[in-house]
Amino acid sequence: MAKKTAGFRLEHDSMGELQVPAEALWGAQTQRAVQNFPVSGVPMPREFIRALGLIKAAAAEVNGGFGLLGKGTAAAIRAAALDVAAGSQDAQFPIDVFQTGSGTSSNMNANEVIATLASRSGRAKVHPNDHVNLGQSSNDVIPTAIRVSAQLAVVEQLLPAMKHLRRTIERRAKSLGKVTKTGRTHLMDAMPLTFAQEFGAWAAQLASAQGRTEDALKRLRRLPIGGTAIGTGINADPRFGRAMARVLSALAGTRFESASDKFEGLAAQDDAVELSGQLNALAVALMKIANDLRWMNSGPLAGLGEIELPALQPGSSIMPGKVNPVVPESMAMVCAQVMGHHMAITVAGQSGNFQLNVMLPLIAHNLLDSIRLLSSSMRLLADSAIADLRVRPERVREALDRNPILVTALNPVIGYELAAAIAKQAYKEGRPVLDVAIERSGLAEKELRKLLDPVALTKGGIHGGSAGGGG
Repeated sequence: MAKKTAGFRLEHDSMGELQVPAEALWGAQTQRAVQNFPVSGVPMPREFIRALGLIKAAAAEVNGGFGLLGKGTAAAIRAAALDVAAGSQDAQFPIDVFQTGSGTSSNMNANEVIATLASRSGRAKVHPNDHVNLGQSSNDVIPTAIRVSAQLAVVEQLLPAMKHLRRTIERRAKSLGKVTKTGRTHLMDAMPLTFAQEFGAWAAQLASAQGRTEDALKRLRRLPIGGTAIGTGINADPRFGRAMARVLSALAGTRFESASDKFEGLAAQDDAVELSGQLNALAVALMKIANDLRWMNSGPLAGLGEIELPALQPGSSIMPGKVNPVVPESMAMVCAQVMGHHMAITVAGQSGNFQLNVMLPLIAHNLLDSIRLLSSSMRLLADSAIADLRVRPERVREALDRNPILVTALNPVIGYELAAAIAKQAYKEGRPVLDVAIERSGLAEKELRKLLDPVALTKGGIHGGSAGGGG
């Protein structure tokens, strides 16, 4: 029985006694970690605590089914663990992200809190190690929690947000399908394309990102639980890993499977690094989309000014009337953070020595933070930027008419060198290509209008016969 002093109670572990706040649900091992790691003040993520709760609930159900726990004890642990998974006990998980590299402190935090809650149910006296942690080790629980929490975050947050952004882009592309604009390569004028084609490339990037992410889940869903300390499964029923994957799948509502090689799941975190790599690739795509929007919105007078993004807030404390592309800027910062997280996860992933990786809490935190940031930012970009952006057709048409690169369509008819001369003259004199081509190409105006029609040029192909000298 724990001894109480003013505001505290005395708890003990294998290292001796220490004071724990009287109202805290945790015990001695959690308290030691709180005192040992006053580093960032950032606790483990909610999604991770949820996964720990689900794992402990599943373990109680499995061990109860095997007859290794009494029915009352198993039921009490399961109920307490599901309470933890639901989020009502998050304040009882204070341990810093930058703790012991195995995450043992967080595993014991869960064991102690759940044991206290289960014991209070009055159905049984529950021990954090002997009962809640039965058939488990921190070394297989924490790698499993990383996989469970990351997969749930991807399935519940990331993929729906990605699909929402893609569908928003596709809807706007369809509405702007006939609006033709100047293309750009090297940030310089290039051949024309439609807004639908430009937006369609963004949508295609997101579709590719979705496919890559879903493919990574095929490996992430392999759980090492049942490997216990180093992968051999010491002190766990041989059926434990497969049964845990089955019960966790039912509790979480998404598919998990037992890893065929538990040693890999403990010693290496390559699956988490792979998923982080896909998040990094998604961040690259989203940075490109955000920057395209910023360029297209630039101005409104001295920039490209092709579109107007929704005006959300004043853009300057000193320049009245200034409005900035704040949502794409926010997205760009999120992408930079995700790229940084991926570098840290890469370093952490290679920090496995022999049978255990020892940067597990960092992997969990950064992976889940990346998923959360990308998910919320994709919805924000869709709803607060792309859904209601407005094209400025007069500005788009003016730039298109004066685009000297339209002359590319004349190459097969008048040859590259004459076409280049016409383009240079049109640019130098600030005149439409059509006017200069009428003067210098020797072609009839009707034919030139057909050859230089921007809408036709967005469809590719050769628009005129050969007159030699092309290329």
